[in-house]
Amino acid sequence: MTLPEYSALEELIRQTRTCRRFHENTPVPTAVLEDLVELARLGGSARNLQPLKYLLVKDPERTDRIFPLLLWAGYLPEWPGPPAGERPNAYIVCLLDTRLARAADCDLGIASQNILLGATVRGLAGCRIASFSPHLRTVLRLPDHLEPLLVLALGRPREEVRLEDAGPGGEIRYWRDAHQVHHVPKRPRDELIVSID
Repeated sequence: MTLPEYSALEELIRQTRTCRRFHENTPVPTAVLEDLVELARLGGSARNLQPLKYLLVKDPERTDRIFPLLLWAGYLPEWPGPPAGERPNAYIVCLLDTRLARAADCDLGIASQNILLGATVRGLAGCRIASFSPHLRTVLRLPDHLEPLLVLALGRPREEVRLEDAGPGGEIRYWRDAHQVHHVPKRPRDELIVSID
């Protein structure tokens, strides 16, 4: 088995950015969504319980019903989300099977990152959305034992996202400039590594 070079892995992670604007008319094939779920399936799971299930949504009627139930960008309160023509055309809804576990926080992080890394390799991008209306359960017609935890909005990216170092005072709120470039400040590595004597 040939493993990718570390620099290739780092570059993939740098390119795997949250995207909130998409080419809405470019569909995501069902087979690609299934492949992304396979990447989630292969990831680690606490106690190997594997309590996450995935609902694939790409039918325009259903995506249109889901879209208004999602809250898009906490640091951009005036922005209601992507306009028509820039909305995702596919969702993977991550569900907790409460018959198998009461929580799956670690699993959810691993699974969603695997999905987004795979999406990037496929020329797609996505947005993790954990803020959504409780009506989502009704719209999706979920049985009682499946609890929605996260909605992954997916599509071909239509925006530029730039990583940059956090400024003075450690301001980490993302922002958009006049050209709609999305800026994401990251804390410097030296601030993240703790040294205890």
